[in-house]
Amino acid sequence: MSSTQQHFDSKTFLQTLTSRPGVYRMLDAAGTVIYVGKAKNLKRRVSSYFQRQGQAPKTQALVANIAAIEVMVTHTENEALLLENNLIKQLRPRYNILLRDDKSYPYLYLSDDTFPRLALHRGKCGKRGRYFGPYPSAAAVRESLNLLQKLFPVRQCEEHFFRNRSRPCLQYQIERCTAPCVGLVTAEQYAEDVRHAEMFLEGRDNAIIDELVTRMEQASRALKFEQAARYRDQIANLRRVQEKQYVMGEGGDLDVVAARVKSGVGCVQVFFIRGGRNLGNKSYFPSHTAQSSEADLLQAFLPQYYLAEGRTAASLPGEVILSTTLPEQSLLEQVLSERAGRKLTLSPNVRGDRARWLALAVTNTEQALNSHLAARTNIYNRFVALQEAFGLPELPQRIECFDISHTMGEATVASCVVFDSNGALKSDYRRFNIEGITPGDDYAAMRQALTRRFKRLKEGEGKFPDILLIDGGKGQLKQAEAVMEELQVVDVMLIGVAKGVERRPGLEQLILSGHSRPTILPADSPALHLVQQVRDEAHRFAITGHRQRRAKSRRSSVLEGIPGLGPKRRQLLLTQFGGLQEVARARVDDLLRIKGISRQLAQRIYDVLHSDE
Repeated sequence: MSSTQQHFDSKTFLQTLTSRPGVYRMLDAAGTVIYVGKAKNLKRRVSSYFQRQGQAPKTQALVANIAAIEVMVTHTENEALLLENNLIKQLRPRYNILLRDDKSYPYLYLSDDTFPRLALHRGKCGKRGRYFGPYPSAAAVRESLNLLQKLFPVRQCEEHFFRNRSRPCLQYQIERCTAPCVGLVTAEQYAEDVRHAEMFLEGRDNAIIDELVTRMEQASRALKFEQAARYRDQIANLRRVQEKQYVMGEGGDLDVVAARVKSGVGCVQVFFIRGGRNLGNKSYFPSHTAQSSEADLLQAFLPQYYLAEGRTAASLPGEVILSTTLPEQSLLEQVLSERAGRKLTLSPNVRGDRARWLALAVTNTEQALNSHLAARTNIYNRFVALQEAFGLPELPQRIECFDISHTMGEATVASCVVFDSNGALKSDYRRFNIEGITPGDDYAAMRQALTRRFKRLKEGEGKFPDILLIDGGKGQLKQAEAVMEELQVVDVMLIGVAKGVERRPGLEQLILSGHSRPTILPADSPALHLVQQVRDEAHRFAITGHRQRRAKSRRSSVLEGIPGLGPKRRQLLLTQFGGLQEVARARVDDLLRIKGISRQLAQRIYDVLHSDE
């Protein structure tokens, strides 16, 4: 027992402690608040910390540092929960689980004007108009705004810009706005676009598609093919949005919150469902989660998240689906319902569609947690091992790998993938469609891809790698050496990754530029595992691009050979999805929405369109 604990006379303190509800603050010898908690019965709750047996290591460490305890009595346990939440955010005690997210929540705002404006909004929702959200990030709002501009040309410009136009701006020229600022669209026509935008944001896109299909067919019959093409593009874009999510039905606002703890690290993911539409998800990694259970993590997370400053009653969903039951679930449900001004339900046990949402959230949470742990340890350790294996003076910061994929020389595609010590940098991935070479000439394909890539890097369009991996042997490596010499690229380590004589994983030969003999690392070497991981990712990325390119040139009549899909159903399928390419992107559940398409036929269509996968 530490001297700090000896100075705190818990027995005397507890004799005078009230049994009423309230909040307690534990302080260390320096007077710093190290833990804040709330209780329905202060005496009983605080007494539990000083039991001699069965305490978790984290609790033991907390108690060992207590020098004083301060309490604040409240009228109800609800008041205690709200006060606890405010004090945790204000004091950020070292033993509390803390949510590190102080940003206000972004919304999509539709103004209440004659010609309404769509825009990103943060902060208080006080202006007249409609607010849709909250969204997981400003990027998600901008993505929605960009999509809405393509689907329904509702203006997004600032009010002062709109009021002072004498001629249409660039948005009109690129068909992203109908120029209401200069009277090129009537209020009625503009209101129709606004109505469709609202329907879309409410999750009623199936109704929009039905309208657009009717208008497309009418325009086609009237020989207005340009107008029909615009409707077709709108349908295709709407279908593309639908494929990114599983829609539970018309309407419905809920959040799905899942938590997982592994290796002392906790992860919480929130999925945002508004109007039946999945707006995306966001991961949180609260601090001080070591030795906490998933229930503890959610119990601490939910008040800090939903009672945060800037959260309006309108932004709270009607239901929150949880991955586990909470110890104080009814109390939290009551407090959140009071904040929302309506019933807010916490649902840890769900079935049917909601269970499907929860399973998706749990899977994503586990994936995010594994990626987070891998980024912090495994990938970094592999980079260190690679540095040691090749005797590099410093840790490599960036690795690029190139691979070539084709089928008998058809639709050749080169891939470039990028890794750093945190893992894959997918935003920096690139593909190159190879043209103007002899079909099947992998050397020429590699040279063309490397030349195009490093010319751009020389022009300042990106970062140079420390290590460049080439999937192939000496021939491919020589092409890389020639390109580097031609473009005068220096200080990039070139390594060819050959499969070896038996072409089995673990027997790869690493051919270093300037070395006559290949390097063979042990099969259990973390450095070799990193090379394999990057090489395999380049291969996957290249093959995916090649298949997409090849399929694009072959897909003209593939639907005609599907048994049970006659001309009428085929035509209905194409009009509802806006073209063959969009049918190929659809899932089985998407195909089922089309009248006359059974599950068996939908599965058959899907299998035919994805046979090469």
